[in-house]
Amino acid sequence: MLYRKFGKTNEQVSVLGFGCMRLPIIGNDPTNIDEDKAIKMVRYAIDAGVNYVDTAYPYHGTGFTTGGASELFVAKALKDGYRERVKLATKLPSWLIKTRADMDKYLNEQLERLETDSIDFYLVHSLNKSVWPVLQEADFRDFLEQALKDGRIKYAGFSFHDQADLFKEIVDYYDWSFCQIQYNYLDENFQAGKAGLEYAAERNLGIVIMEPLRGGNLVRLPEAAKAVIDQAEVKRSPAEWALRWVWNHPAVSVVLSGMTTMEQVTENIKVAEEAQANSLSSQELDMIENVKSIFNTRIKVNCTACSYCMPCPAGINIPNCFATYNDHWVFDGAPEARQRYGILAKLASPASKCVECGKCESHCPQGIAIRDELKRVKELFE
Repeated sequence: MLYRKFGKTNEQVSVLGFGCMRLPIIGNDPTNIDEDKAIKMVRYAIDAGVNYVDTAYPYHGTGFTTGGASELFVAKALKDGYRERVKLATKLPSWLIKTRADMDKYLNEQLERLETDSIDFYLVHSLNKSVWPVLQEADFRDFLEQALKDGRIKYAGFSFHDQADLFKEIVDYYDWSFCQIQYNYLDENFQAGKAGLEYAAERNLGIVIMEPLRGGNLVRLPEAAKAVIDQAEVKRSPAEWALRWVWNHPAVSVVLSGMTTMEQVTENIKVAEEAQANSLSSQELDMIENVKSIFNTRIKVNCTACSYCMPCPAGINIPNCFATYNDHWVFDGAPEARQRYGILAKLASPASKCVECGKCESHCPQGIAIRDELKRVKELFE
């Protein structure tokens, strides 16, 4: 396993981090984690050298107002001596914060859920233009300083879903140790993007990357893109090319992967053992640019399947609707997409059941006009 310095903290973190947002589940219940499979996956990764484990208050839950199953699972996975071998990261649910006391309430609850006395890397979760002024008014700086002083957290950071100008403002507002941003070869100029990556690196922040495979979209290449990578001198899977592209940036400290199967764990670990910064050739970078251009002309909805929009009050599985809709366009109108939507519409409400309440859009980190896009899904498939 390769390791990199984590900004001003001087900690050494594995280049691959285990993201506990897309663990294997039983049935279609996101709260019902298949613990036997998931614990084996997490411990296999740690035994192979992964030392960064990431979770959050709502992960594997049914909404954003109560804690999900992920933190509770992580506590189990890190028993038997595994907690001492990793840096544990979790996040303050910023959208639930109204007062200074709320922050202590959630942090203390998370410490209990994770069965730990201290969280190594604590992030203020999903900062955007809506929650940022509320957190400032609630004096999050005092909260973080107190939590650092009393040892409940070791380092303070934030995750981000908004525009680059706001990202720079937040970076400069407080003496953060690290940050977490979305970054992959399709999203080089999206949200914080490359400008944010460079800005954080200049200020010596540790940089965590989420969505390196864009919710799996960079694994399922259209035929035209497959033909491009098949011409590469070194044969690699689409997932490996995408991960190596992110790791090629020396400013990146750790890349989070939300792994669902043991096969994904073993493949990602193998790549992480070899993916040095600045290791891709100019020809390989040009090839990825060609793949990027093919994707950009075909993807209709910029959804990463993070499920922040869920649950839908009308019972619509919004991420699956968009994944199926994108697949229709990306994969040349393959009939599988229409067949899959038919099954989806029976298991959950079809897109046409949208009541346009807008709740989903208030949580979407990608800023998608979900109500409008669901109308397009309806027009295509229904």
